[in-house]
Amino acid sequence: MASLEKVLYTAHAHTTGGRDGAARSDDGRLDVKLSSPGTSGTGTNPEQLFAAGYSACFIGAIKAVAAQQKLSVPQDVAVDAEVDLGVLPHGYGIAVRMTVHLPGMERAAAQALVDAAHQVCPYSNATRGHIDMALTLAGAG
Repeated sequence: MASLEKVLYTAHAHTTGGRDGAARSDDGRLDVKLSSPGTSGTGTNPEQLFAAGYSACFIGAIKAVAAQQKLSVPQDVAVDAEVDLGVLPHGYGIAVRMTVHLPGMERAAAQALVDAAHQVCPYSNATRGHIDMALTLAGAG
């Protein structure tokens, strides 16, 4: 396992009640009610938060790689993320499917950008080899 060479940012969150509780960041920017998936609760759930975090981070990785390669990223770049919660032989796990939209980009260039972003994205690096992950390019070309 690789250790961080330099810490760029540390997020802090305080969660109470687990899946049926609440979570708040130390700066107050995140303040959400939590509900278990499939219940009538009014809060979000950890899988939705993971989907939002991973997809936002992945767009950041796309933009970082594009800047290094002096490429333009479409203004309407988007990622649709799906996070499955399921049963493993020894407990529970997740699987991720993400569809990347880079409208107007030539398909080969867009695919190369997505592949490079997958190598540098912190979420991709944290989960690689640990969960099922499907990454698809759509809306290019």
